[in-house]
Amino acid sequence: MARMITEPTTSTDLNAALPIEATDAVSPANSATLLDRIRRGEARIAVIGLGYVGLPLSLAFGRAGLNVHGLDTDTRKIVSLAQGSSYIDDLRDAQVADLIRNGRFTPTGDAGVLRDADVVVICVPTPYTKTKQPDLTCIYQAATMVVDHLHPGMLVVLESTTYPGTTQEVLEPLLEARGLVCGRDFYLAYSPERVDPGNPKFTLRNTPKIVSGVTPDATELAAALYEHVAEEVVPVSTPRVAEMAKLMENTFRHVNIGLANEMAMLCGKLGIDIWEVIDAAATKPFGFMPFYPGPGVGGHCIPIDPYYFAWKVQEEESRARLIELAGDINDRMPDYVVEKVGDALNDRGKSLRGSRILVLGVAYKSNVSDVRESPALKVIQRLHRKGVEVEYHDPHVPVFQNGSGPMYSRLLEEEVVRRADCVIILTAHHDLPYGMIAAQASLIVDTRNALAPRQGPHIVRL
Repeated sequence: MARMITEPTTSTDLNAALPIEATDAVSPANSATLLDRIRRGEARIAVIGLGYVGLPLSLAFGRAGLNVHGLDTDTRKIVSLAQGSSYIDDLRDAQVADLIRNGRFTPTGDAGVLRDADVVVICVPTPYTKTKQPDLTCIYQAATMVVDHLHPGMLVVLESTTYPGTTQEVLEPLLEARGLVCGRDFYLAYSPERVDPGNPKFTLRNTPKIVSGVTPDATELAAALYEHVAEEVVPVSTPRVAEMAKLMENTFRHVNIGLANEMAMLCGKLGIDIWEVIDAAATKPFGFMPFYPGPGVGGHCIPIDPYYFAWKVQEEESRARLIELAGDINDRMPDYVVEKVGDALNDRGKSLRGSRILVLGVAYKSNVSDVRESPALKVIQRLHRKGVEVEYHDPHVPVFQNGSGPMYSRLLEEEVVRRADCVIILTAHHDLPYGMIAAQASLIVDTRNALAPRQGPHIVRL
């Protein structure tokens, strides 16, 4: 199979021999000046990408007393932030407005701000293609922005999740395209993001931050930078180790969720309650960690990151067979949920085709508004193809694009629940009225065990 990495369709020639503008930046021969500026909180920071990773990081730097420019190509984000409005669930409007008001955070679409930056942090998306190959388009685009303004003494840090070798094999040569040399003229490091949207317990502050530079100086600079926002910084030997650590974390979850999903399907055939099985196994104080089944995996990490590693090992003529198998199982779950709904309706003398189904929750996880790679969207698409009339309610997602057009969240009234032939719980948001749902619905397929400990012949668990 031909191997490829998706690159941007841009006419920018990164190898153009353009002169490097003289600046008053720190000397490329000595990182001590930049290190001192970082430690004293005087370094000028620019963050490229203001999504679920870049915006919280920007605000954290701002709260730590650093001056931050947040750069994004999405003008809607810039306008929203400039008005003091947050589009990230975990960030309040006041947090944005306060930092803009005191000048610590400036959102912008102008890449020219990179010219004066001492540190640039790249936090752009790294999705995959339809054939599950790495799509580094956004990294290439970010590199294009940086190289136009790269100057001696600058530190560049990549945070985007990617395969081992990206920092040195892809980003480094892109940044060197106009004559500056990594390790001599500028510094390059990698620090994987560890954001868990909707998790109030573990934040950027109390989650250890892995860092590694291409050179020892770069590692020291990156560590000093993140010490402003993280209680613990963990240096590792090479960027490849740091890149692989991130993939290891998410592959661990990916594989164990795959195991839980397969066990759920097998326990279903045996007539055993998988949820009770997991709870019983979890009483063992060693050697077991509970993972739970569901309608599939979603979000910006778990469904994508393992395939970056699986793609990379093909260079060694190897296969990540366990990762691929877990992916097959997790990808199968939306179909399994639809089959479960069809069987439940059939047991009550109803056909799936022509039925009216109410879906509860379309975000990829509870208590967030993010629908990226959400298995709920796949379940809805499959139901539509089978001729089902689908409505949904999600207090965090008022509207989303689903194939042919937008779908809008319904008000969760008792009559809406009663008239549905089946209610499917796909995302267990904490603020859903589960008591009312259990009392009013004639049939429920609960893929998240959200109704536990409620029982009844009308409640079908995954």
